[in-house]
Amino acid sequence: MDLRHLKYFLAVAEEGNIGRAAARLHISQPPLTRQIKALEEELGVELFQRTPKGMVLTQAGEIFQAEASNIRMLVEAAVDRVQRAGEGKLGRLDVGIFGSGIYGLIPELLDAFRARLPGVNIVLHTMSKTEQIEALRQRRITVGFNRMTPPLPDIGRELVTMEPLRVAMHEDHPLARHAAVPLRSLAGQPMVLFPNLGRPNFIDRVMELCKQQGFLPTIAQEVGDAVTGIALVAGGYGISLVPDSITTLKLPRVLYRPLADAPQATVDLSCLYRASDNSPLLKAFLGVIREHRAAVESSAAHYKSDTAQL
Repeated sequence: MDLRHLKYFLAVAEEGNIGRAAARLHISQPPLTRQIKALEEELGVELFQRTPKGMVLTQAGEIFQAEASNIRMLVEAAVDRVQRAGEGKLGRLDVGIFGSGIYGLIPELLDAFRARLPGVNIVLHTMSKTEQIEALRQRRITVGFNRMTPPLPDIGRELVTMEPLRVAMHEDHPLARHAAVPLRSLAGQPMVLFPNLGRPNFIDRVMELCKQQGFLPTIAQEVGDAVTGIALVAGGYGISLVPDSITTLKLPRVLYRPLADAPQATVDLSCLYRASDNSPLLKAFLGVIREHRAAVESSAAHYKSDTAQL
């Protein structure tokens, strides 16, 4: 099997139609049909069901599409690195992010890194925690961002920040009259929690904090991402505890309030990387994170000092 077979297969799988795939590949339909047939014979499985509406992937075809996409990603990354090295550029930074990670601090860090090393091509990949760890091990990404990652011997972690939690609520909710909401007042309130995959996760952190206050949360909904969660809050399905970065997500009739009595109500945002990676690219990226964290800590220390003198 050569890479051309993978290219042809992915084009047909993505287009769902031999004619459109052939046009995309700038070849005629008969040779493309022969190549797909030859690939199926080589693998000994049927990859597509031929229907009047087009080409539909079989179960084997769906599995092969996922594997072929990974191979394409690896090949593209390898070609990109070689070409940039030949041009004297620094390479490519593949970054794994999770659903709500696009809000808040991560874009700022990426912008700071891009400003420092404009020759680096930054490519984002939305992945769950488990997918990020597997992609790091397979060298498909350079770094990942996530929360509450358990210690792993081959995966390094660099703390980015500890985010305070906020209460997201509908503007008509009785708690909306408070400038700051006591955590204990959430007892008995229907709650929308996220994400519901990749344990331990943020839901576990919310459960832990509620138990510390002597109650178990009343869970109305568990959803997969922040956007869905805040949309449900906007629809009046319940309140939610969210990391501070989520407050940049503005939906009509949704208010965010700080917690009044829970300084321990925080959650980490960490950068994940291969512990064995000694590349200059990774060192430069971790340097940006450390500088940002140091600047934030210094600013907080100055604020406390100035407040104490008042």
